[in-house]
Amino acid sequence: MKNLKLRVSLLFLLWSALGPVPAFAASYVGTVLDADTRKPIENAFVTLGFTVARTDPDGKFTIDGNGEQLGIRAYGHARREVPLNNLDHGITLSPFIPKAIYLSFYGIGDKALRESALGVIQRTEVNALVIDLKGDRGGVSFKSATPLATQIGARKITTIKDIQALVSELHAKGIYTIGRIVVFKDDPLATARPDLALRTADGAVWKDREGLSWPDPFNKMVWRYNIDLAEEAARAGFDEIQFDYVRLPDSKEPVYPAPNTEKNRVETISGFLAEARKRLVPYNVFLAADIFGYVAWNTDDTHIGQKLQNLAEVLDYLSFMLYPSGFKFGIPGYLDPVQHPREIVLLSLEKAQQRSKLPAIRFRPWLQAFRDYAFDRRLFQTPQIRAQIEAANYFGSDGWMLWNPHNLYGDGLQNKPTHGPNVFTP
Repeated sequence: MKNLKLRVSLLFLLWSALGPVPAFAASYVGTVLDADTRKPIENAFVTLGFTVARTDPDGKFTIDGNGEQLGIRAYGHARREVPLNNLDHGITLSPFIPKAIYLSFYGIGDKALRESALGVIQRTEVNALVIDLKGDRGGVSFKSATPLATQIGARKITTIKDIQALVSELHAKGIYTIGRIVVFKDDPLATARPDLALRTADGAVWKDREGLSWPDPFNKMVWRYNIDLAEEAARAGFDEIQFDYVRLPDSKEPVYPAPNTEKNRVETISGFLAEARKRLVPYNVFLAADIFGYVAWNTDDTHIGQKLQNLAEVLDYLSFMLYPSGFKFGIPGYLDPVQHPREIVLLSLEKAQQRSKLPAIRFRPWLQAFRDYAFDRRLFQTPQIRAQIEAANYFGSDGWMLWNPHNLYGDGLQNKPTHGPNVFTP
């Protein structure tokens, strides 16, 4: 009996020292197909926990890990989750092309603006909604559990009472959801935490042309805060996370903790996006970022850390802001951009594709649906808006997004189709 007790004690001590044996990681195989054509989808993403696999030219994949379901997504298709016991007959993804309008921090909470936007979606080709989750002034629109959001006063105003219920409601209406998070333009964070703020050469907190402070893009705490918010949005069910102001300020005044070189700027912006992509893997969400229009043309980083080739490596969708009013120097052959909205959009997309070698489906541009502010103050109405939409359609981008700061839409939109890649099935 004493020998038995001794053996049990020794086994217990050995187990304690080595720790529990890790769970066996199972291996899963399957095929991803286009739901309409039944053809294989190459390079689709297959996720299981933090593990990512890509499909081969025959749509086949092998992935190891533990969990209850796979996340599947592919460019130009709606994402889906599939139980691990349902992989035998091919996994189909439905083609889907988002055509979006934007609701601001206050727009999503304003009943009249929200219902007007939903009415536009019900009547027209629009099938997606970009929603501010952290707006241009740094306010967080939903009841975030991220402590820093409350500590810095970013949660003073709630315009989304229940983020999960909102996503569920929009999905029930067949609406693709894009959560917009303004990253490095964040006055509440820089004001409440001056230790995180950008500063001038004389040590003062730097402010932009609007009188707003920015946090330091090199600071990893700033990264974590924004990615924590993105992770909350992904858990709530958003189909896509879109980062805006994911750049350095377009000013020479701020002083950074590292030399202000192109290498350091690009590594900072691409590094943030790479970390966000890594953190978001378990949620099977698409990742996008809003990009200066001239980045499509410039071979450097436009002095803000946005370099086309580097962005292409860490994003699913590149959302160039192709507002004609934003091209103050024009583009080759077109020095008056507001007179040529179609050419600005089409030629910029073609230049970005030529330089990056990406397929057209990796781009989804922002289009101008607001009055010109840089040239002759003309209104952008049906002719100008439709010209931009047709340019994006001709190019073959993954849809488009209309920006109007007042959240008023309707001009330039066609009637809602009843079938095809414009219909979103969550």
